[in-house]
Amino acid sequence: MATLKILVVDDEPGIRSGVVRILRNFKVDYPFMDQLYDFEITEAGSGEEAIEHIDREQPDIVLLDNKLPGIQGVAVLEDIRNKKYDIFVVMITSYASLELAVKVTHDGAVDFIPKPFTPQELKSSLETITKQIYLKRMARKMKDEGKQVRFQFLSVLSHELKAPLNAVEGYLNMIKERQLGTNFNDYNDLIDRSLKRLQGMRNLILDLLDLTKIESGKPSQRPKNTDLVEIARTSIDTMMPFAIQKEVSVNLDAPEKLVQMFDADEIEIIFNNLISNAIKYNHQGGTVDITMQHDEQQTLIRVEDTGIGISQEDQEMLFKDFVRIKNTQTKHITGSGLGLSIVKKIVELNKGRITVVSQPNEGAIFSVWLPSPAEKTAEVAAHSATTSPQP
Repeated sequence: MATLKILVVDDEPGIRSGVVRILRNFKVDYPFMDQLYDFEITEAGSGEEAIEHIDREQPDIVLLDNKLPGIQGVAVLEDIRNKKYDIFVVMITSYASLELAVKVTHDGAVDFIPKPFTPQELKSSLETITKQIYLKRMARKMKDEGKQVRFQFLSVLSHELKAPLNAVEGYLNMIKERQLGTNFNDYNDLIDRSLKRLQGMRNLILDLLDLTKIESGKPSQRPKNTDLVEIARTSIDTMMPFAIQKEVSVNLDAPEKLVQMFDADEIEIIFNNLISNAIKYNHQGGTVDITMQHDEQQTLIRVEDTGIGISQEDQEMLFKDFVRIKNTQTKHITGSGLGLSIVKKIVELNKGRITVVSQPNEGAIFSVWLPSPAEKTAEVAAHSATTSPQP
């Protein structure tokens, strides 16, 4: 059994003791985990006491009230962020507001539970966080335990597929047994739900498998002469059914051919994620413009959409693992929270960079610069020359 350390920060002794009672015998278990997780709980009654404890003990999770005597909870959260502690913070407060929720999310809080909360609400939050901690730790082990960790990722995959598979099976049985009558049109909603579940499963499979490959820490495995324009067209064709459903027009402005030495699979992952997101987060009837340019030094891939846009605060979190931007416009959009983090890892493995320019409700522009293979080789050689021991 593994133990996660929780620090409860609240000036009300009743709240602290209540959390202790709720979690005293609580354990988290998922089929893909190799052991149960329980919790070791300590308490702090003020922000100053919390910071001292965090510096000394480095807990895994902090349940943090905002209204505290002396230093407020948001200040404690900022301190955790500034010190780059690997701690999952859940804000628990009876003074919830949109402004506070935006600030604490920007500062790194992973959840927000308003008082009064039920035991199930607290347990549900900790179940999700425990899974995130497990997945994050598992990803870190990839460099040393590649095959074993990939096997564990497949275990995660099998678990995460159970719920949608059960749902699809239930819908199909309802259709087979004609539970809604003999009019086939009455089953359209069940069919649509099934298709949405299947698409979510497909995306999860692809994202997890991509992540296992990238997190191995190895550069491109199969570099060869690759036509980037051909891959872009293939990605557009793959996403076209989704674009048609949303009446989104997808345009490509590129040379007839653009052949470079890259891993074709990695380039396809970049295009698939950027184009998919540009369609997914677009408005009905919007547009996606894909531009590709090349000179002797680098290749530029630019994907611009007319969608819902991204706030400056959310942009700072955009490329992190398992992060999904949550607001009223995205709550019905499914995703694993891995796509853009995978893209960034691939781009950096190829010595490139990725940027985003966006404002809420004004669309987004993602730009990827990939240095030409000759430039990458020269860069690596220069780095080796400066780091090699001198005679």
